Amino acid sequence: MSPLGTMVVQVAATDADDPTYGNSARVVYSIIHGQPYFSVEPKTGVIRTALPNMDRETRDQYVLVIQAKDMVGQMGGLSGTTSVTVMLTDVNDNPPRFAHKSYQYTVLESLPVQSVVARIKAADADIGSNAEMDYRIMDGDGPGMFNITTDEDTQEGVIILQKPLDFETRSGFALRIEATNRNIDSNFLSLGPFSDTTSVKVAVEDVNEPPIFSSPFSIMNVSEDARVGTPIGRVSAHDPDTSGSTIRYSIDRNTDLERFFNVDASSGIISTAKPLDREANSIHNLTILAIENLDPNQIGKGIALITVLDVNDNAPVFAIDYETLLCENSMPGQVIQTISAVDKDEPQSGHRFYFALDATVAGNMNFTLRDNKDNTASILTKRGGFRRREQPVYRLPVLITDNGRPALSSTNTLSVRVCDCDSDGVALSCGAVAYTATGLSTGALLAILGCIITLLVMVLLIVTMRRRRKQPLILEEERDIRENIVRYDDEGGGEEDTEAFDMVTLRNLNIIRDPSVRRDVTPDTPTFYHYTSASPPSYRSLSGNMVFREFIWERLKDADVDPTAPPYDSLQTYAFEGSGSVAESLSSLESLSTDSDQNYDYLSNWGPRFKKLADLYGNSDSSSVFS
Repeated sequence: MSPLGTMVVQVAATDADDPTYGNSARVVYSIIHGQPYFSVEPKTGVIRTALPNMDRETRDQYVLVIQAKDMVGQMGGLSGTTSVTVMLTDVNDNPPRFAHKSYQYTVLESLPVQSVVARIKAADADIGSNAEMDYRIMDGDGPGMFNITTDEDTQEGVIILQKPLDFETRSGFALRIEATNRNIDSNFLSLGPFSDTTSVKVAVEDVNEPPIFSSPFSIMNVSEDARVGTPIGRVSAHDPDTSGSTIRYSIDRNTDLERFFNVDASSGIISTAKPLDREANSIHNLTILAIENLDPNQIGKGIALITVLDVNDNAPVFAIDYETLLCENSMPGQVIQTISAVDKDEPQSGHRFYFALDATVAGNMNFTLRDNKDNTASILTKRGGFRRREQPVYRLPVLITDNGRPALSSTNTLSVRVCDCDSDGVALSCGAVAYTATGLSTGALLAILGCIITLLVMVLLIVTMRRRRKQPLILEEERDIRENIVRYDDEGGGEEDTEAFDMVTLRNLNIIRDPSVRRDVTPDTPTFYHYTSASPPSYRSLSGNMVFREFIWERLKDADVDPTAPPYDSLQTYAFEGSGSVAESLSSLESLSTDSDQNYDYLSNWGPRFKKLADLYGNSDSSSVFS
């Protein structure tokens, strides 16, 4: 839309010829391509518009071919060309226009508030900021029902629901919407107006709605002494749909867990189902459900707030548990306690309590009561000279009456303790006189108790340790220690070394042994030494060497039958060094080198454990075995 002759750009061409030589370097410009939209000045090369009101929406780009020719453009001159691309920028010269003069939309009456009802858009041929626009509702049905805003990304008008829809109340709405350019150029007002209007019709579609209470919040009162079944109030709901379904009522038991109330399913009348107690629960907040009979899934909810009204059903009592102290040196007429009362009831006129001594003690000679007329009372002494030794505690029954209808009363006992006080009236000790007896202090008793507990624990530990079973001598099966040699590098002092070993132990001939045999094999030969007589001679008649052999043989038999002995071969050596010993040598190695008529055939009867020894010593003389 630039005016005619608007400068676009200036081009320039250079010529290497000598400008002083004729017209060889004198250049003129002409436009070869681009007419009739643009023109070029021959001498300056300035490109200008040749047509007014060029429209970007019709064509936004032009490619021009400009020629530069020397020799002032005459015949025989040389020329060069260049291309110039011209882009038209946008101006706001196009108003917004709706594609249709009327739009129709349908929404459900259950559409939530702030939901999008529809989107409309007015077209604008301009671009960028020149195409930005604002929408507004000029007029329409149901003021405040709808609102329209601009989507800045798409420049659409977004219609938003502002209030709930109700098909039964209104089934349709008609709106008139206007779209206006946001940035209007005053140079092109003659092309306006830069706005457009359209009509929008919104049809509301019926849906099955839940029942609606005539009053969503009902307030009711009931006296706490109301009998079971007493009507309290009535709730009412209706079906808003055209079907007009009947309604049945119920109570949401989550709001009435103890089932104090019932509601009539047909009439909606709420009544008491149990005795009420205002002091336990003064307000009941019930949720009443209204259910369609035609469609039980449609449920409406209402609130019933029931306040329990107070009746005088609680007697007044002492406000606190009083601790009344009376000094022995108290004077007659002295106030020793001021009492007050509380009542769980809450009369509308407020509490008024009356105090008096119970009739049983009204004429006592010790105390009297004065009603202060302000819901308090004072206890006074009638005499002096109270003594703890005579009576340490006095029980004073007090009668308290309220102002309810009917009036209720209760008798409360006030305990008065006689105390020994100082000159300022501060109690030093109260109650019965305590007679001090000589005895242990508390610390000493605790110490003695601690010692006793410590001794008991030690005794238990000792008993527990003694009850533990002895570890068996038999080792695990995985550990085979047979043929192990335990070596002790200790050398004795010979026979004369009486401190190393007591020979009396080996020479004990009075031991009587059980001639029982091994558990696995019973040996046929009871001894290494062959006796000529039927029974072996006594130890006292044998030589020293034979005594030791018999002793070792007895020990071997004891080991065979001992259930606690290890189940493997064991070698025990009893030997004495030195010559001339009465017991001679007990070494088994030496016995092989000496002549012996010992018969070892019995080894074959001792089982597979002694098979190797039986092969070495059995059925051959000792000399051949030794060799």
